[in-house]
Amino acid sequence: MRKQLFAILFMTCIVHQSAGAQPERWQQHIAYQIDVNMNAETNRFTGVENIVYTNNSPDTFNRVFFHLYWNAFQPNSSMDVRSRELGKIATRQDRNGSPIPDWDARVKDRISKLQPNEIGYDSVTSIVINGVEQKLIYHETILEVALSAPILPNSKTNMKVAFKAQVPIQIRRSGRDNEEGVRYSMSQWYPKMAEYDYQGWNANSYIAREFYGVWGNFDVKITIDKRYIVAATGVLQHADEIGFGYEKPGMKVPEHKGNTITWNFIGNNVHDFVWAADPDYKHLSKKVRPGLVLNVFYKAGDAHTDSAWNNVLWSAEKVLPYIEKHFGPYPYSQYSFIQGGDGGMEYAMATLLKGPGLGTFFHEWMHSWYQQILGTNESLYPWMDEGFTTYAESEVMAWYNENIALQSPYTSIPVKNYLKNKVIEDANKLPKNQYDSYMGYFALARSPYEEPMSTHSDHYNTNFGYSLAAYSKGALFLEQLGYIISDSLRDKVLLAYYNTWKFKHPNANDFIRVAEKVSNIELEWYKEYWVYTTKTIDYGIGDINVVNNQPQITLKRIGKMPMPIDVLVTYKDGTTEMHYIPMNLMYGIKPAEDATPRIIHAEWKWTDPEYNFSISKSIRDIKSVEIDPSQRMADVNRSNNKLVIPE
Repeated sequence: MRKQLFAILFMTCIVHQSAGAQPERWQQHIAYQIDVNMNAETNRFTGVENIVYTNNSPDTFNRVFFHLYWNAFQPNSSMDVRSRELGKIATRQDRNGSPIPDWDARVKDRISKLQPNEIGYDSVTSIVINGVEQKLIYHETILEVALSAPILPNSKTNMKVAFKAQVPIQIRRSGRDNEEGVRYSMSQWYPKMAEYDYQGWNANSYIAREFYGVWGNFDVKITIDKRYIVAATGVLQHADEIGFGYEKPGMKVPEHKGNTITWNFIGNNVHDFVWAADPDYKHLSKKVRPGLVLNVFYKAGDAHTDSAWNNVLWSAEKVLPYIEKHFGPYPYSQYSFIQGGDGGMEYAMATLLKGPGLGTFFHEWMHSWYQQILGTNESLYPWMDEGFTTYAESEVMAWYNENIALQSPYTSIPVKNYLKNKVIEDANKLPKNQYDSYMGYFALARSPYEEPMSTHSDHYNTNFGYSLAAYSKGALFLEQLGYIISDSLRDKVLLAYYNTWKFKHPNANDFIRVAEKVSNIELEWYKEYWVYTTKTIDYGIGDINVVNNQPQITLKRIGKMPMPIDVLVTYKDGTTEMHYIPMNLMYGIKPAEDATPRIIHAEWKWTDPEYNFSISKSIRDIKSVEIDPSQRMADVNRSNNKLVIPE
């Protein structure tokens, strides 16, 4: 781990640099005081939210909206019907050639079969503003509140929300009694006010996809059977009185009297709150630097289980300096890796993990940057959340495997995909770190199911199309950006993006503007083609002729998406030249990326299907010509990208 002084200086520098860089875009703000009482016998709870809502927008509201996510876990809900409809589609086949339904295998038709004591519900019994009870209009998972008096711009409004809920059996993300036996995975559990931003209300029904929320402060009190250990967003108050591993080392915790304990967590400047509870949680904790504690909560098991979860905590500490150097400082005082849920899902200052696999662990943690700190609207820009996170996860995993993994005292833990990707890299030369994303994108582009990445996450026609667009094609947006502007500038862009837009809900254009300023290259065309169309990249080498006593190489643009082109010419004497052809919409060139001699040619107009350039040596001296030897460009047909001249 880097020296603490360096880490502190680095974070101070970043904060200082970004202080004057934040663009002007108003953000709504909310402060929740939530008090809930959980009955662990009936799996029901009642609660009260005291909300202070600050309308920083220039608009007057005559209504507001709340999310009531758990109403999705009822037969014939929109989520239920949507899942069953997708189950009628087969986008793939298994090894035996049998069709694979396109529904989420975790959901299937399970919601339709729920019994009354298994369903979930969120029911708001009243909302009172200034002593007046408001009119409530239910739209399944969205509650519309018709206000008795308008909320004015630049004003604060106090609301008292009384609600009751039943925890569904665990089906998707939240619920009770998951496959590992975790009692409560409490995500999307409270009436959550919808975000209002420069595009208006974001009152998206819960169909199964992603989330978007108002930046704010949470002060949450959870009263539950005293046998339960609670893990949550935020920092536990009065930890020395609660115990269960939260107390200071050596502190004697007083005996808990009565049948319940009230846990109080406070998390500030976040847009969600998650908690989980189980009587058999084991709590691992480590202060990894001043002002930051990492926690792991898991159901105790055999020696292998204990080792795997200990490795999560050990690995998190080891990779944190790398993450912060490349993606920005982690700004909160704690983070918890919590066993629960149905796979992996990110929340503020915490994640729910079904198991201790490092791939999922790195992915969900990196969501803290792209889902929590930056807070992009995941419904409108799922590729900016899942894609950027997938890119970051792969970079972190590669660095961990190459630098840290073999140092782990928990050596029985397999090093995920490292040897596999090493073989793949040697065989295909695709960028090793992002190999899975390339293969996912190629599968999508060659299928009939691709839709533009601008599609709302809930409205993709297939889960297949959504997943590969959001995760794989989204990750390649960043990897391929490195090809266009250079990896070194792309890395600077990621830090500048973090510093400029943290806690601001950036959109796609916001990212592109940062990239343009850092690289001095125009990139609107890249966003328009890669995000808003399904046009593909396909370049090929044409003829080599002698024109005016010089070899002239012809390149062909076969696909509909234009790109700048790197062409490596290798000569029989072993020397090489990189011929760089910028694309005219860029109005700039990327810097040289290595010591290979580089010749910069005139720009290739995007309207032209062919391009010719000359080389200085004899045609008899050429050994091979290759388009994009780095293979970072997502060319869908590389069979025509390299020409080897016979001896």
